[in-house]
Amino acid sequence: MSNEHNAMIAAGRVEAAAVRDLLEELESNLAKRDRQASPEKLTERRAAIDSQLAAGDLKPIRRLELMQDRRDIDAQLVALADEPDMTVVEAGFITHAVAYGTRKGIAYATWREFGVAADMLARAGITRGQ
Repeated sequence: MSNEHNAMIAAGRVEAAAVRDLLEELESNLAKRDRQASPEKLTERRAAIDSQLAAGDLKPIRRLELMQDRRDIDAQLVALADEPDMTVVEAGFITHAVAYGTRKGIAYATWREFGVAADMLARAGITRGQ
């Protein structure tokens, strides 16, 4: 293969990775959106649980449930901290989406149907006519 062909393949991989990263985050966030609270709300809930546990006047079964709730909240907080920086993911999408979409024949309406925001498509240079 020529150097030019190899460069085109490499560019295609970079474009696909940038688009895939955003689409995976969009899909992942749809599943989590309704069941995931903000870090502030989770921290408030954890503090309330700690207060109830510190009071000490709980039945053993309730104490056990609260201890598990606290553990679940801690796991959610860790998961939130591990989420990728969306500004980086969005920047990659904005940089590469036009080339990827043109090469693959992805229409504006298809991007929107998947859940890509109209303003992000505009920033990427993808218009309704594409």
